[in-house]
Amino acid sequence: MRLAILDSGHGFGTKVLFALIRAISRQPVLEVIKLVKYRADFYGRPMQAVTHEAMRGPSAWSVGDRELMAAFIAKTNECEWCTKAHVAVALGAYGGGTKVSSVLSDLETAAIEEPLRATLRMLRKLTLEHTVDADDMRALLAAGVSRAQIEDAFAVCFSFNTIGRLADAFGFFVPGPKAFEAGAKYLLARGYR
Repeated sequence: MRLAILDSGHGFGTKVLFALIRAISRQPVLEVIKLVKYRADFYGRPMQAVTHEAMRGPSAWSVGDRELMAAFIAKTNECEWCTKAHVAVALGAYGGGTKVSSVLSDLETAAIEEPLRATLRMLRKLTLEHTVDADDMRALLAAGVSRAQIEDAFAVCFSFNTIGRLADAFGFFVPGPKAFEAGAKYLLARGYR
């Protein structure tokens, strides 16, 4: 359900910011920015803080790994907007290559490290089944994933299951690749603030 309020319900200062974003990037303002700026005190600022910490806070996972987790969660949820957005950021973080596309095509045959593969398996289960158990945690630990990495992966999972559901619920417009590339450059330079 598309809410018109996301297009027209912002104050003057936010509308000026949106005009500046359009002028500088020469792309439409991404829907997620419209969402976090509408009722910023209720949803936007708190969720930005949580997501920034999950994606750019201290972690043994690289920025690319966390962005790949976000893209993988989005693909698992079949959220086109989030998948395209986080594929673009993961590609930028990894400097291109085939890692992202190979993981999204077939996790089991992708040329990635076993701790990351095991973590992505767990994130897929958590996303689809909404639960994990002690056996899942033992499998991660056996694959070489630390407890801190597990907690960090849970934080990524929370953030992107939340935003993916909102993107679908609000009917986010899916722009072309250039808009996602511009958004990816911003996220890689500034994070999720």
